[in-house]
Amino acid sequence: MFYAFVCYTSSSLIATSVHLTFNKLESRINPPLKINIFQNKTIRMEEADVFYRQLPKVELHAHLNGSVSFSTIEKLVARKPHLNIEHGMTAIRSGQRRTLDECFQVFKVIHQLVDTEEDILMVAKDVIREFAADGVKYLELRRMTKRRYVETVIEAIRQCKNEGVDIEVRFLVAVDRRNGAEVAMETVKLAEDFMLSTGGLVVGLDLSGDPMVGHGRDLLPALQKAKNCGLKLSLHLSEVPSQADESELLLNIPPDRIGHGTFLHPEVGGSQSLVDKVRKHNTPLELCLTSNVKGQTVSSYSQHHFLYWYQMGHPSVLCTDDKGVFCTDLSQEYQLAASTFNLSQEDMWTLSQKAIDCTFAPDLQQQLHQKWLELQPTLFQL
Repeated sequence: MFYAFVCYTSSSLIATSVHLTFNKLESRINPPLKINIFQNKTIRMEEADVFYRQLPKVELHAHLNGSVSFSTIEKLVARKPHLNIEHGMTAIRSGQRRTLDECFQVFKVIHQLVDTEEDILMVAKDVIREFAADGVKYLELRRMTKRRYVETVIEAIRQCKNEGVDIEVRFLVAVDRRNGAEVAMETVKLAEDFMLSTGGLVVGLDLSGDPMVGHGRDLLPALQKAKNCGLKLSLHLSEVPSQADESELLLNIPPDRIGHGTFLHPEVGGSQSLVDKVRKHNTPLELCLTSNVKGQTVSSYSQHHFLYWYQMGHPSVLCTDDKGVFCTDLSQEYQLAASTFNLSQEDMWTLSQKAIDCTFAPDLQQQLHQKWLELQPTLFQL
């Protein structure tokens, strides 16, 4: 994870002096004013940090297991000493310095640790509270899961609501493309059942999993069935190069949102045809800066495809993907986008507010817009 820290010691402090004098006498009476430029930078960074923490935000691409924080992992480890996962703790403790290999190790450790309904309840509640503490007002979680696990996540959402946690949460049931067409169809039926029985808490379907396994054409019947029964579709598309044919097929459905879309545009191996389809349907993109840079599908923050879509005014939503594994949060993603692409706080406010219209909960959109309007005056007084 990238941080722009200013480091200095008292022995090597560099300062500039501004002499506010009209004559030598005044200079002797009023010593020169010294301004520490490093201190000023630090103050500005702290002010920006406060702004982005307090900025109301929408999170639309958050995998539950990947969002598990270090503190929650510690609690899980304490519960299960018999698993003897000390070999994975080096990667976990690496924090923001994690290499890609260490990130994969953390995924494996979490998979080992989260295997009961009790675990899932604790994890889901912790994740929801952490997003709320980061200023997220609306959250869509997603997970590859079984019926009893979905029930547990729904219970976590309801408990957080009853406890007064200041966040609206919805859930997407995930189809793992590695499991093939038959399991995908079963998952759609499961998602439909929950959509009808949870009072609107289950709102859609996520297509994810290893993009190098299988082909989207095999999943088209299941995805079309999901669309027909009223489930919203968020599809991981063009995560890796050479998926243009699959992306063409899946965009014909069309999806309601696109996850990542890293290689859609021609400059990176996609095509103008793909871009035209995305623009024709005005399909929002869920864009995850740190995840893509850490995952090495994008070479640097400055090369991220966020700018390509943002500059053409296309609906683009900043997201975390796996905040726990990649050691980020949504405030940091907003701050990174602003500093990397030279966007103002007003630009970021607008980006955040427009994300409301990309949610899969149209019944909440008016309420969320009102919340943003109420918070705006206070935020811009900072």
